Amino acid sequence: MPMARFPVHLTAALMWVWVVALPVITAAQTEVPKSSILTIDSERLFRQSVYGQRIMREFEAERERLLEDKVKIEGELEAEELDLTQKRATLEPNEFRKLAEAFDTKVQAARLAQDETSRRLTRDLEQDRAEFLRVSLPFLAEIVRAAGAVAVLERTSVFLSADSVDITTLAIARMNESIGDEITPNE
Repeated sequence: MPMARFPVHLTAALMWVWVVALPVITAAQTEVPKSSILTIDSERLFRQSVYGQRIMREFEAERERLLEDKVKIEGELEAEELDLTQKRATLEPNEFRKLAEAFDTKVQAARLAQDETSRRLTRDLEQDRAEFLRVSLPFLAEIVRAAGAVAVLERTSVFLSADSVDITTLAIARMNESIGDEITPNE
């Protein structure tokens, strides 16, 4: 059975990657690339920078506290529901209905409070991420100036690019070295 042949243009492109791009890809990025177009993985910048990691640790701790509160409240409500169910046999129907309605109101209020707390937590994370972006802009702008670039594109939106124009690792290193996780919203 004959072997399938690659089209000439595909073979040339693969050879270019192997000969030209591979050495650049494998080198650690410690220098500012010289390119008019740069790319960045903003999610990786956030997740791997010390500052972004602090934001996520605080978010996860608050989310865990919220989940613990939810479990505690659910346990209390289940116990109260069981108690109410047991009292049903000894109460007048009208009296039981009033207690059941009050319990239902309490459950609905607890759910609303949990939902609002969850929404607040999500809003806070969105605000913290926006603040992270604001804080990272001077670092990114300095890299852009040093590279002589005119644009930074989100790497996840670019179909194909050389790793040598990705400034994510460089931006993480510069942010970590300069600010670590010490930025507060008032700075």
